[in-house]
Amino acid sequence: MNRVKALIALEDGRTFPCTSFTGPGEASGEVVFNTSMSGYQEILTDPSYRGQMVTMTYPLIGNYGVNPEDEESDRIQVSAFLVKEYQEFPSNYRSTETLAGYLQKQGILGIENFDTRALTRHIRKAGAMRAVISTIDGNPDSLVEKARAIPGMAGQDLVKEVTTGKPYFWENGKRVWIDSGKPETGTNIWKSKGTRYSVVAFDFGIKYNILRCLEETGCEVLVVPATFSPDTIRSYQPDGIFLSNGPGDPEPLTDVIASVKSLIGCYPIFGICLGNQILGLALGGRTFKLKFGHRGGNQPVKNLKTGKVEITSQNHGFAVDTESMAGKNIELTHINLNDNTFEGFAHKEYPLFAVQYHPEASPGPHDAGYLFNDFREMMKKHRSV
Repeated sequence: MNRVKALIALEDGRTFPCTSFTGPGEASGEVVFNTSMSGYQEILTDPSYRGQMVTMTYPLIGNYGVNPEDEESDRIQVSAFLVKEYQEFPSNYRSTETLAGYLQKQGILGIENFDTRALTRHIRKAGAMRAVISTIDGNPDSLVEKARAIPGMAGQDLVKEVTTGKPYFWENGKRVWIDSGKPETGTNIWKSKGTRYSVVAFDFGIKYNILRCLEETGCEVLVVPATFSPDTIRSYQPDGIFLSNGPGDPEPLTDVIASVKSLIGCYPIFGICLGNQILGLALGGRTFKLKFGHRGGNQPVKNLKTGKVEITSQNHGFAVDTESMAGKNIELTHINLNDNTFEGFAHKEYPLFAVQYHPEASPGPHDAGYLFNDFREMMKKHRSV
């Protein structure tokens, strides 16, 4: 394995000498941390991490290798992967490849041999920030200037980088492309209309396990690009609309927000993560950037309807402003117990609900998996009206 000296430089001038375990290269992006103890392959391939360099707080990474079954999209999405100590000899019956080999094939830097706890504490204090990692340029001043020249996460439309280019059905755990790429209008689009719940899923950076959960819940899922025409969706007469997770700032997605706004009240809607934020904006609320975000598989969320605390998987750097949703005819259903931020809501009039966290997990706990059944029951009720 080709280990090379490297340097991490943050926009505020802090630097960390380190080592690349994937060979030479240079990468940039917003540096963030994830507190999960496992699930690094799912994290690497989660489109919500587009434009970010992820630091794992758990120190030993790579010990169980990687395999095709644990991917959450068709490629690695992070711009670099930072760990305390890389384990180059995996031991797991499911492993088909080393983590280093997986990263190298896709040109992603893997970094180790530095104090990840110090970096995490710095981010918690100063906030997530832009950074550059390089094995090529060893000048700290030069790298800091490069970091400061990177566009900030706020104001960026990253959804356009991860959304599907054309519609497809999710069938038996796989994508089935629509031949023309432009599906005809009308209900003939559905193959199982009446026997399964027909769901149009907006792809803002959707994770595969969300699609698996929808299919397992009894849904026929048509995945469409983020900017897909709401008029065409109306012609399909779906049983429900799903709004997916995705990367970056929701506020620049003005066309998407307008499309979603036009569909509210027409069909049952379920939103996750970025989908939650888009619904909040469509209803007239506001969003804001969190200081260092929520990323990990151990975030406590209180369900205000049941009083129960759910341990959840999360990955987001923006949130809905709670006060901005006052007077919007919604019920706050979930809050984050670490910082009391907005984690979920339901509309009092329309068949609509959303959560900020990831009930599909991958990786993470399954405490909130019931939400997919709630979506099915909402569609069932709306069918019978």
